[in-house]
Amino acid sequence: MPEYKQFLLADTAEGLTEAEILNVRVQPGDEVTVNQIVVEVETAKAAVELPIPWAGVITEVLAEPGATVEVGAPLLTVDVDPAGSSASPAQAVNGSSAPAPAAAEEEMKPLVGYGSKTTEARRRPRRGAPSAAPPAAPPAAPAAPEPAPAAARGGYVPLAKPPVRKLAKDLGVDLSTLTGSADGGIITREDVERAARPAAPAAPAPVAGSRERRVPVKGVRKATAQAMVSSAFTAPHVTEFLTIDVTPMMELRERLKKHPDFAGVKLTPLAFAAKAVCMAVKRTPDVNATWDEAAGEIVYKDYVHLGIAAATPRGLVVPKIRDADAMSLPELARALDQLTTTAREGKTPPADMVNGTITITNVGVFGVDTGTPIINPGEAAILAFGAIKDAPWVVDGQLAVRKVLQLSLSFDHRLVDGQQGSQFLADVGALLADPAMAITY
Repeated sequence: MPEYKQFLLADTAEGLTEAEILNVRVQPGDEVTVNQIVVEVETAKAAVELPIPWAGVITEVLAEPGATVEVGAPLLTVDVDPAGSSASPAQAVNGSSAPAPAAAEEEMKPLVGYGSKTTEARRRPRRGAPSAAPPAAPPAAPAAPEPAPAAARGGYVPLAKPPVRKLAKDLGVDLSTLTGSADGGIITREDVERAARPAAPAAPAPVAGSRERRVPVKGVRKATAQAMVSSAFTAPHVTEFLTIDVTPMMELRERLKKHPDFAGVKLTPLAFAAKAVCMAVKRTPDVNATWDEAAGEIVYKDYVHLGIAAATPRGLVVPKIRDADAMSLPELARALDQLTTTAREGKTPPADMVNGTITITNVGVFGVDTGTPIINPGEAAILAFGAIKDAPWVVDGQLAVRKVLQLSLSFDHRLVDGQQGSQFLADVGALLADPAMAITY
C-alpha cells in the first residue's frame, strides 16, 4: 500500500517558533530523493535550506512562499511508497490506514540536528475539491481528527492551517466570518489577529501615486529589533573612543601580502583588528564575559567566539568565528573572508549565529569614522572599527600625513568598569598602532 508522510517545519535553531517560507522547490507529482532540498525558509537568524528525510513522490504542497508558519506545521505530503495501492493521502494520514500513534511519531522524526517534534500533522480542508461521488462512510476505526468548523455561508469551510485555527480559538475569532487574504482564500495569522482587534483603525489602502510603502516586520529584521531593544534597556551601556595612527599596521599589511604564508589570503585591516581583540581579551577577561541574571553569576569565557556584524540584504546578522583566539593571523583572515561571503549570500547556518562572546562591527567599510554600537545580548562588549583615512598627525614633533583610525568600545557597565574598558580599548589600539607590541603580550 502507498505510505504517506508529512514533512513538518522542524526547529532548525534553538528557540525557533516560526519561519517565513521563501521558496518551495517541488510541486505535486515531483519525485524526491533522501536529503534533497525541498523548501527554503527564513528564520529569525538566517535563511535555511530544508532537506527531506525520505524518497518518494510529492502529493501535496501545504505551504506557500511568503507565508509565516509555526514549528510543527506540515509543509509537504509525500508518498514514500508510490508503487502501492491508490489510497488517498487523507486516508493514509488521517484515516483508518494511518499507523498507530507511536509508530507515526517515530516515522515523522525529522533529520538529525533538527530536534524531535510531537505535533500531530493534520490535513487542512480544501475548498472545491473535485469528487466523482460522495465519499463512502468510513468503517469503524480509531476516531478521526476533529473536522474544521464549517461556516453558515452556504456550507463554506474556511481554509486555515492548524496553528491559525488554534490562534483563532484562543482569541475567540470565528473563522467562518473571515475572508482569507492569502492565495486561494487561505486565512492567515494576520487575518485572525486583525479580526481580534476590531477597534484598531485599519491602515489605509495604498493608492496610486502614493509616496509611502509598508513592509511587514519579520525574519532577521524583527529578531534584530527585539535583540537591540532588549540589550539597550537591559545592559547599562558605556561607550569610549580612541583615535590612533595605524600607519605601521598598514605598512606591515603590505609586506605580509608578499609573504608565502599569506598567498591567496585576503588580508584586510579587519583581520588585524580581530587578532588584536583576541589578544587584548587575555589581559582584560571581563569584556569576554556574560551576566547570568537568573543565577546571579558572572560567567567568564576562556575562549573567544568572535562575532562579526555583517550587513546583508535581509538585515544585520552577526555570525561567529569559533575559537578565534586559537587562530593565527592568516587563519583569521581566511575565516573572515568566508564568514562575510556566506553571510551576504544569506547562507549562514543558524548554529553559527549564536553563543558569541564579543563582537566587532566594521563601520569603516561604509566610510564612517566611528559610532556607539549596541552590545549584542549575552555579551559584555562590542568594538566599532572605523574608516582608515589620511589625516594630519604629529610624529616626533613634526606634522605629517598618516593613516588614522578611530575606534569605539561599548561595554556593559555591570560587567566592565571604566578602568577595565579603557585598558582593553588602549590595548587594542596599541596593537594596531604598533603591531610589534604583540611580542610583549
